[in-house]
Amino acid sequence: MRRTNQTDVFLITGFLGSGKTTFLNRVIKAFPADRKLMILMNEFGEIGIDGRLVDDQDLDMLEISKGSIFCVCVKTDFIKGLSRIANDLRPDVLLIEATGVANPADLRHDLKLSIFQDRFRFKEQFCIIDAKHFMDAYEVFTSVEKQIESSTVFVINKTDLATAADIDKIRTTVAMYHSDPKFFQTKFADVPLEDFMPTAPHSIAIADEPGEVLTEQQVEAAMEALLDNPAGSITPPDLLASSIYAWHGEAIKSFTEWVKDLPVELVRAKGFLRENDVTFLFNWVMGNWEIQSVSPSTDCSDLCNRIVFIGHPDVLRQLSVKAAETSLLSHFSSFDPSAS
Repeated sequence: MRRTNQTDVFLITGFLGSGKTTFLNRVIKAFPADRKLMILMNEFGEIGIDGRLVDDQDLDMLEISKGSIFCVCVKTDFIKGLSRIANDLRPDVLLIEATGVANPADLRHDLKLSIFQDRFRFKEQFCIIDAKHFMDAYEVFTSVEKQIESSTVFVINKTDLATAADIDKIRTTVAMYHSDPKFFQTKFADVPLEDFMPTAPHSIAIADEPGEVLTEQQVEAAMEALLDNPAGSITPPDLLASSIYAWHGEAIKSFTEWVKDLPVELVRAKGFLRENDVTFLFNWVMGNWEIQSVSPSTDCSDLCNRIVFIGHPDVLRQLSVKAAETSLLSHFSSFDPSAS
């Protein structure tokens, strides 16, 4: 037997567009310099936009796209990623940003799989709440309810865009699931993080075997254990799909005009656009959108002029009809977990 330090795990959940990546950057800035932090980012679309918006690109970071790490479509990638983190990278803290449509209820079970030899210690689950859009999303999407049920700390974000009545209703709704929920009310996900920063590392005894990435047989056995778990939830809780379109226009103004007529039922859209040498970020959340210039900390030229749209398959079909009306837009790829 030998001893090794456990990795403390924090999970960031919250519906699409709530401010999870902004909160993630807050944690990165507040994290002690003498401790090792690892980021695991999960995006529902086929390309990872949020990973390019992380302020510190020198961090160890693993990105998993095309589905939720909590559903069977990418579960094997998640298990393999955790194996590499446990055996090779061994950070003091693992910070997981889950896709906004995830049901995170099974994370604790996944971290306790025997193949990880108890190297992960789950600490906290933050739920980031978009104060303006929360109630609309809560009434429609099952994933929002699942995120509330399993979270322990609630960050009511974007309070400057909501009314006092909106915020009161959010607090009342969350209290239906928790007897004493912990709330922070904030703008730009700016909350005090001192109580959540890591303290002294906690060590455990594990088998005296060299750390190796899982074999295919071990992954298959782990997946069978997950499938056999009667309390498991490995299918997406909501019927949502994603489509990526390539933008061929040179002027941001022309894209702005096209966006004005998008289906209002579209849940989320995001992507980088380039005009001359300036990079812009397009952000759409449940009918509200903005385009603003940004300076990503890493090169995003490979993602520029690729827009990810997320919504019900019927809405994405409406989008395809609208996209066909202009020569400035072409379909790039689609992902529908319900069809896989």
